[in-house]
Amino acid sequence: MADSRTLSLSPGNRSWMQKSDILVGLGVISVVVMLVIPLPTFLLDFLIAVSLMLGLLILMITMFVHRSFDFSIFPSLILITTVFRLALNVSSTRLILLEGAAFDGKIIKTFGMFVVGGNYVVGFIIFIILVAVQFIVITKGATRTAEVAARFTLDAMPGKQMSIDSDLSNGLITEENAKIRREEIRKEADFYGAMDGASKFVSGDVKVGIIITFINLIGGFIIGMVQRGESFDVALQTYSLLSIGDGLVSQIPSLLTTTATGIIVTRAVSNENFGDQIADQLTSQPRALYMTAGALGAAVLIPGFPKIPLILLSVGIASLGYMLTQSREEEREHRESEAKQQSVKDTKPESVLPLIQIDPLEVEIGYNLIPLVDPEQGGTLLDRITNIRRRSALDMGLIVPPIRIRDNMELEPEMYSILIKGIEVGRGVLQVGKLMAMDSGDISEKIEGVEFIEPVFNLNAIWIDSDSRDLAESRGYTVVDCPTIVATHLTEIIKRHADEILGREEVKKLIDNIRGDYPAVVKEIEEKNVSFGEMQKILQNLLRERVSIRNMVTILETIATYIDHTRDAGLLTEYVRTALARQITGAYTAEDSVLSVITVDPEIENIIRSSIHEDRIEGKVLGMDPDTHYAIVNTLLDAYQRTSKMGYTPIYLVSPQIRSVMFALLEREVPAPVVFAYNEITKNIKVNVVVSALLPSGLQV
Repeated sequence: MADSRTLSLSPGNRSWMQKSDILVGLGVISVVVMLVIPLPTFLLDFLIAVSLMLGLLILMITMFVHRSFDFSIFPSLILITTVFRLALNVSSTRLILLEGAAFDGKIIKTFGMFVVGGNYVVGFIIFIILVAVQFIVITKGATRTAEVAARFTLDAMPGKQMSIDSDLSNGLITEENAKIRREEIRKEADFYGAMDGASKFVSGDVKVGIIITFINLIGGFIIGMVQRGESFDVALQTYSLLSIGDGLVSQIPSLLTTTATGIIVTRAVSNENFGDQIADQLTSQPRALYMTAGALGAAVLIPGFPKIPLILLSVGIASLGYMLTQSREEEREHRESEAKQQSVKDTKPESVLPLIQIDPLEVEIGYNLIPLVDPEQGGTLLDRITNIRRRSALDMGLIVPPIRIRDNMELEPEMYSILIKGIEVGRGVLQVGKLMAMDSGDISEKIEGVEFIEPVFNLNAIWIDSDSRDLAESRGYTVVDCPTIVATHLTEIIKRHADEILGREEVKKLIDNIRGDYPAVVKEIEEKNVSFGEMQKILQNLLRERVSIRNMVTILETIATYIDHTRDAGLLTEYVRTALARQITGAYTAEDSVLSVITVDPEIENIIRSSIHEDRIEGKVLGMDPDTHYAIVNTLLDAYQRTSKMGYTPIYLVSPQIRSVMFALLEREVPAPVVFAYNEITKNIKVNVVVSALLPSGLQV
């Protein structure tokens, strides 16, 4: 039954809570009515008790609230309670002046008798002191504090807003957190702005209370002695007691509200209430407690001072300091114990899975090369590597994964090593603080220095001092610093091994990058079930011949066109090359649209064509006897060397059927061979044959 009664009352309670705005409105109207209509004595006592209760409640709330603006109705509450007290003052004054000695307001008479205590002069002095303390000290201080708090809060708003925007842009907070923090700043500014005005009500309340008290006293003397014919002593006794009592029941709630105002505007934002803050901060320094106890103990020696109170206080404060010291010691031991337990937990067998992870691309350096990486020591290698990744994306369309740089104590102090998937593909030795001078081919005079083999292209070079740079450049040398050597070496490694760096994850990122602008192309590829593995193989074939894959739209469109006819990666690569013909040949065409090439004897092409075998997995594979292979390779290399000596880039022009096989034949013999097919030469290009690779005598098809 009890449960059912509780449940039945809950909706009603919620209904009253939902109508709280109506109740507040009725209460304000009642306050106004109190200024006009006389109240019965019992109702006046009840409302005075309500006034005292509200003052005490407000004070307690301000002590337990964590943040000032959490009590956002406080400024409006000050206004309402002030008007309420003034209405009570008017009502009580009316009854005191009308009834005189017959007035039966119990709370007012009790307060008056308690303060007066039989001596009206002393009672009046106590009342004046109480009002002076409230008006001069508490009210004036709270008003000034509210003004300063409002000004500083408003001045700090732009900085706080900028801080939130900065944290949001840096990713330190979410949009939702930023919205909450902005709302808190707005509430804080609104609260202190309102408190600046509401504090004036508090000041006015005190002044009006004093005026009403004197009106009660003077008006009571006049009415009692003139209208009622009372003697001076009777009038003094009656109206002094009632006026002082009335003033107290008005000023005490006002004093509580004023004290609450001072507390709330001086509070700092904290996650603790006022009581917790006092306990934590006043007892935060045991040494201060010991010194205070010592000072009180020493005061016992002063003649005339009471010894027992001082001794009790000294012992009490010293005991508190001792307990705090012991508590902190126990807390420290507990933290150390937890730290030891945590260290024991941390010593459990660690996972070795991270140790087997291999970085796609990394650079290991000896300890003497660390200044090249450390920005605080002027190192620029990290910035160079960032530019390398950006340049690779622009020139080759390749997403180079983050490049890890780490020091390796097993390397020589001035050695660096470049690794792809954990395997070394290049290394070099540098001299930090020195410059590398390379012979550009037209030096006027040799310069002194330590000769060595340059690590990127294996050219002869010289280490020179940094102050010899101008001299070396004036004599025709190409001079570079150590970070440039590493960056150039890394760039060349990326170009040579781009096909190894490109993984399925990078292929997915390339496709996702164009999905938003070209959804139809990506959708068609996906509908035709072209896997990332197939796409990777085609793109690797292109990168292997240093063909940029940046034009992913054309590449995907071409694959989508021919994937229904063949799924052979080699053949699809040739179709893509044809679609990219203008891009591929444009990189080697002179300004006058002339492409200088090496042609290959048709008989050699026939021998190569007849030696091609189709492998189900590898595609086109070349198989010929060793003598024929040796003779043809020598012929092609001879043409390569003659073309290089003439100052041209060696470019082979062959039939489409053997182009890919021709590249595979030359790949092991020369660095980055360039082989074009006839159908890759666009209409606007003029072909200039500089050398022909002719069939050696004695070889027959």
